[in-house]
Amino acid sequence: QQMVKNVEDAHIVITHGGPASFIMPLQIGKTPIVVPRQHQFNEHVNDHQVDLFEGQYKVPNGMSYNSYVILDEKIAVMDTVDGFFTEEWLNNVEQVLSGKTPDYLVIQHMEPDHSASIPAFLKKYPKTTVVSTAKGFQFMEQFFPEFFAVQGLPAEQHIVAANDGVLELGQHSLHFVYAPMVHWPEVMMTYEATEKILFAADGFGKFGALDVEEEWA
Repeated sequence: QQMVKNVEDAHIVITHGGPASFIMPLQIGKTPIVVPRQHQFNEHVNDHQVDLFEGQYKVPNGMSYNSYVILDEKIAVMDTVDGFFTEEWLNNVEQVLSGKTPDYLVIQHMEPDHSASIPAFLKKYPKTTVVSTAKGFQFMEQFFPEFFAVQGLPAEQHIVAANDGVLELGQHSLHFVYAPMVHWPEVMMTYEATEKILFAADGFGKFGALDVEEEWA
């Protein structure tokens, strides 16, 4: 409680890059200045920027950032990818679309490996409707104010997904299920009822790249 009060009273909040450190200031309306802790400056025993995912998980074989396209009468793109791979991802999406344009961008989770490419996607496909939770849109305003706070998307390009809400694409239907703190407060999962596929955000998964065979346990 004292820490929350300190952050509420602060004019400037500076924190390192661990999600648990900067999520709390965002939740209470403060925009933190996030900097890495680096061993070379004797700031910490670990270097959060080298060979670690989220500053704590060793990923010797790399990481996969997963985004999916559902082709139907209405086209939905599920999540985006880490900002370092934006161009590669956009090229992949463009190939899958084969000249079509997406109707919806469904954002289930606002960690950067899911959301960092939202601005680039909206620049390329400016008429796309964004679907997320109310808390997800709150985070978008903080992370990407040029799209969601300053000029803002038109009202018709926002859909706040209700818990147990449904978005019909044609033959496919997306059913939204809130999953707060799995592992951020804005998270939802999406169940596609026709093919019985659950897009689980950060649930039920593991770290690693898809082109490397690893043990699941």
